[in-house]
Parts: sequence; structure tokens; C-alpha cells
Amino acid sequence: SQSTSNPTSISQVAAEAALNGPQDVLEPMIEAFKRRHDLVIKGLNEIKGISCLPADGAFYAYANIKPLIRAKGLKSCTEFSEWLLEETGVAVVPGDAFGLGGFMRISYATADEVLVDALARIKKAADSIEGVDAAIASIAAEK
Repeated sequence: SQSTSNPTSISQVAAEAALNGPQDVLEPMIEAFKRRHDLVIKGLNEIKGISCLPADGAFYAYANIKPLIRAKGLKSCTEFSEWLLEETGVAVVPGDAFGLGGFMRISYATADEVLVDALARIKKAADSIEGVDAAIASIAAEK
């Protein structure tokens, strides 16, 4: 009735080698992820109706899209994510999956060019939504 599982012995040895071995390979990756992080956070915050705090780890940004959801007349970030995919071809994960209703998760674990293109598509879609300023004001008034 009780079971446990653990990493296989080969996985344990590989993990030890990765932790104790040369780390110089990490520096270019860390720099690339920092650059992509900054690109995505800045790009999202430049879109009216989206706000995004800097991420503190991983390679995802969680952006507040409540004004866009409200202005578009949608019920959830899941509906917004579906609309965004259909409208732009950009896939994001709705925050509902993580208990963050009104947010979307976007990964920046891809090439800079892909991120620039995705941000441009998201901006174009967001700019097409009427009433974003009113939605921003009504959400602010609720606080």
C-alpha cells in the first residue's frame, strides 16, 4: 500500500557530476536567460492592459492581464489565452492552472527573435481591444 521512488543510481551519479564538475558552461546560459527575461518583462509592461513584475527564478513570467480580460468581456484568463492563441498564434498558459486567475504565464526559454515576434503579436492583439483604459480605471477603483 505504500511505495516510494527515488532517482536511479545512474541519475544520482550524473547529478553529482553536474554539480561538482566544471561550471563554465553555465555563464553563457545565465546571460542569455537574463537577457530574455529582461526583454519579456519590458515588452509585456509596454503593452496597455498588461503588467508584469520581474521573475525571481525559472524562465517564466506571470503577467497580470485582468484589464484585457475585462475589456474583452471574457470570463477568465483561460478564455483570454484561447482567444490570444486563435488571434495571434501565440500560446501562453492561463494562470488559472496555477491558482493565478487573471494572469498568463509566458516562457522565455526560446530564441530572442521568437520572443520579439510573440510580444509584437500580443501587443497588436491587445491594442485591438477597446475599453482597456476604462477597465484599468475600474480595476484600480475596486482596490
